[in-house]
Amino acid sequence: MKLGLYTFATIVLMMIVGALAYTVNADHYVVEVMGVNLNFPVAAWLVLPMFILYLFTFFHMLVYGLKNHFTLNRWKKDAQTLDDALYWALLNESKEQKYLVEEIGKSATLLSCSNLQMKDGIPELNPRLTKITGILKKIQSGEYVDLKEHKLAKVFNEGNPYLIQNRLNRLETDAKFVEEVMKSSSEFTEPVRKRALEIFAAKENFFKARQYARLFDIENLLLMLKRVNQDNDMGISQEILKDFIDHVNPTCSDFLRIAEITKKLFTPDDNLALFFSYQTKNPKAQYAYLYLLFEYELMDEVGKYLDEQEDSEFMRFRALYTLKKSNTGYKLEDIINIHTICKEAKY
Repeated sequence: MKLGLYTFATIVLMMIVGALAYTVNADHYVVEVMGVNLNFPVAAWLVLPMFILYLFTFFHMLVYGLKNHFTLNRWKKDAQTLDDALYWALLNESKEQKYLVEEIGKSATLLSCSNLQMKDGIPELNPRLTKITGILKKIQSGEYVDLKEHKLAKVFNEGNPYLIQNRLNRLETDAKFVEEVMKSSSEFTEPVRKRALEIFAAKENFFKARQYARLFDIENLLLMLKRVNQDNDMGISQEILKDFIDHVNPTCSDFLRIAEITKKLFTPDDNLALFFSYQTKNPKAQYAYLYLLFEYELMDEVGKYLDEQEDSEFMRFRALYTLKKSNTGYKLEDIINIHTICKEAKY
């Protein structure tokens, strides 16, 4: 009961009791207290204990009301803190929270070191959590969300899975963002850089890609090389290809895969000159150079090259060379699988 209503009801009751008592006995009654005579109507003496009881109950209710008020405020503040903890845990950006009520804090602190994963069928939440879960659902479904528009641009740390996924979503629809990632690759995480490079390699030509050669790996270089036959305006040249090869650091198998493509792009002389220069500096390119010599049927050059090497090296190529010199009809692919031949290499 509210104190105001309790006070009003008590006063009304005392007035009724006093009035009834006075109508029954209107006399006065004297009580001596420490030499002082207190002369009041009998009705007043009947109401006095009620008034004293009212004072005690009033202060009792006041004290415990205030206590409950402060306790309730602590619970409300903890409810807000819990709401914040849920918010940050949903964003995968958990933060340490302090709770006023021990019973809540013992369990709720778990949210400070946890991340929440959403599932379908999320129940009705407060407006703040409803908004953020809606945004996260859009990101998960492959939709790009402008975080600045929702004042979330500075909320996510680098490496946050939602931030990474949102950037990946943007890459699929925003060509300018692809080049932005290429230009400032150090500012983005590995998954974003990797996907941006894949999209870039699938669409751009070698003229434009040359400035980003340091970012390329062998798979995306091969992807661009394979596109040359489909798009004559790719701008490939030996000089440009060298820039890419110097950065991707190909393995033996990679050199063979490159040679398999470039034999259709460059003239035999240009292609042989390119791989001859590489095999003199990098033993990993020797198998690719030999492969091209056989492809171009330059048996004399093959013989000279093999004579310069150790007898224990290039055994399959030596066997094919011997068969070729015997005027047999064997082809390179009958003896050598260029996709596995490098396993025999000494490096």
